[in-house]
Amino acid sequence: MRIRIATRGSPLARWQAERVADLLRTVDPDIDVEFVVVATTGDLDRTTPLEQLGGQGVFVKEVQAAVLDGRADVAVHSAKDLPALTPEGLVLAAVPERGDPRDALVGCRFLDLPDGARVATGSIRRRAHLAYRRPDLHFEPLRGNIATRLAKAADFDAIVIAQAALDRLGLTPAVVDPLDPGILLPQVAQGALAVECRSDDAATTNLLAGIEDPVVRRAVDAERGFLAELGAGCDLPVAAHARALGGAVELTGALSSYDGGTLLLETRRGADPGALGRSVARHLLGERGGAALLGRP
Repeated sequence: MRIRIATRGSPLARWQAERVADLLRTVDPDIDVEFVVVATTGDLDRTTPLEQLGGQGVFVKEVQAAVLDGRADVAVHSAKDLPALTPEGLVLAAVPERGDPRDALVGCRFLDLPDGARVATGSIRRRAHLAYRRPDLHFEPLRGNIATRLAKAADFDAIVIAQAALDRLGLTPAVVDPLDPGILLPQVAQGALAVECRSDDAATTNLLAGIEDPVVRRAVDAERGFLAELGAGCDLPVAAHARALGGAVELTGALSSYDGGTLLLETRRGADPGALGRSVARHLLGERGGAALLGRP
């Protein structure tokens, strides 16, 4: 069987595509894999803040299009980059594994950040939620691939990067402080891989089922259910982290004001991941004042 995998061209994206190819070979050792490298809006514009580019979706739409128009059979993504709703014609066929979901400070430990420290990040979630913990911090924009961001770390007291990205690329900066979710709750599905294919492609769907991790999938489905109910992407200061606990899932969801002055958190357990995520989001929006924080009626 021949499988064409669409991926972005960054070193991290290529690592993830290669990882999925290796997993597929454990299912079918005779599989023939070809990589289709696609440039996305987020790759081509490395200076505009993500929320101005359109938030979530700027790193996936062109990769998804390669599958929809037949240039590729599957698309491999960082699951955190996926919008809450899957485009018509595609299916999220596999969530094969998840690395460390935490964010990490590079350059200085969180407890060692001086008053008024300059912290660089391109994420409004990271800015807002860290500002809630440390209102004295000053935030600077940061875009580019992992190597580019690390090269700029010396210009600031610290930068914020996904721990999974460092792990996958084998990068070990001198000072790395993975942040407990109690300090900085991760982005929805951070650290997880996501594999899409065409919804009418039964053969590929069946193949991808062989690399699915059902425990990781339940956690990711809960987090994505939270995001779907909010109707939000990475252009809003929201976060969620779930853990599968036996037959149940425990989910903590968060949303904040844009300036980090207010941070709302809710933790619940449930058996249905999607319903759990939606219930946490509805609670924060309707009963905790989240809708007003986000400027909604």
